[in-house]
Amino acid sequence: MAMTEDQLQYLETRLREERERVGVLLRRYEERRGASQLEASGDLSDYPFHMADHGTDTYDQEMDAMLAQRASRELEEIDDALHRLIETPDRFGICENTGEPIPFERLDLVPWARVCSEPGAR
Repeated sequence: MAMTEDQLQYLETRLREERERVGVLLRRYEERRGASQLEASGDLSDYPFHMADHGTDTYDQEMDAMLAQRASRELEEIDDALHRLIETPDRFGICENTGEPIPFERLDLVPWARVCSEPGAR
């Protein structure tokens, strides 16, 4: 069963909200990366260097990089879902594995979902 126009509009709004949320996260990670690079260059540091601080900074930078990469992939999925919703609204929300409609409740939570459920999920 195809989704109603109201459901499609709601999901488009959800996708745009999620796109904004992920964009804010990416900008935050980029700002922190820039601040960390400035500190590493010594421009901000008049304090003695301590190895434990360096380890913590490195861990934080690696964590931010990993989270930024994940957010980037999520943003690509959101953009792709927006494209699918606009270009082929009659096919939006159809599971790529089964051809069955993805439950609206799932799309409400993950509006860029391509399948009914993730592998291994129960």
